[in-house]
Amino acid sequence: MKLSPRNLFDRFPKTGAKLRLYAQLVRFDKPIGTYLLLWPTLWALAIAGDGSPDGWVLFVFICGVFLMRSAGCAINDYADREIDLHVARTRERALTSGKITPREALAVFAVLGLLAFALVLSLNSLTIWLSFGGIALAASYPFMKRYHYLPQVHMGVAFGWSVPMAYAAQTGSLPKMAWLLYVATVVWAVAYDTIYSMVDRDDDLKIGVKSTAILFGDYDRLLIALLQGLFLLAMLLVGIDLDFSTIYFVALLLASLLLIFQQFLINDRVPEHCFIAFLNNHWVGAILFAGIMAHYYSL
Repeated sequence: MKLSPRNLFDRFPKTGAKLRLYAQLVRFDKPIGTYLLLWPTLWALAIAGDGSPDGWVLFVFICGVFLMRSAGCAINDYADREIDLHVARTRERALTSGKITPREALAVFAVLGLLAFALVLSLNSLTIWLSFGGIALAASYPFMKRYHYLPQVHMGVAFGWSVPMAYAAQTGSLPKMAWLLYVATVVWAVAYDTIYSMVDRDDDLKIGVKSTAILFGDYDRLLIALLQGLFLLAMLLVGIDLDFSTIYFVALLLASLLLIFQQFLINDRVPEHCFIAFLNNHWVGAILFAGIMAHYYSL
């Protein structure tokens, strides 16, 4: 009998069901978080490598992005296992619904984090040292919504950490450009995660969870627009400082139009519209990466 993934699951139904639950835990079917973590990483690798980053470094970071985003989902669900019961969008998650245990979620986080660290060990010492900061940020940010109204900032700092790590891996140094890209990534992440937190704002208010969407209140759209403007300014400075060609600035203009479109989407604060605006940031990152690569390939 020929074995395929499907009939393997049929032969071992309990194992197959458990693997599906773990896939749900790490949002394997919802890759938006992976995309949002990946694009700034690729910006940094492309710029640090003058359009041609080292192949092994590229492989390590692409795998690392997937592993660390997945690990982040696992620790996030562990941290929110009681909170998610009270949020309509999350109460059926694998951990919250009791289909897997908190210990299993922690084990998934640990295994994925160790796999990512094993990959980093193949890189230079500066990148290895920076990775300790990355794992600490990934492990801590899901808990911040209990203590202050800026968990989106903590998340942005965590998501952006791949930028200096990518520079360190590619160049062995942390030049000014690495930190400018890092700031741009953090600001962008705070903007889109605030949009995301607008989706759950009513539930969060009921259960006492803190977020920038709650902190900003009636000024949410204005402050998101200011953050988006700062992000575009930082990316404009990147292009000017690196003397990028016109094609990059055309990509930046297209990204600006997408951010304006997001403002229209969140204008009525309808959760479904806010979620669409959040998802739209995938295309912002993709267009900017295309503009960066088009610059290098046009030389």
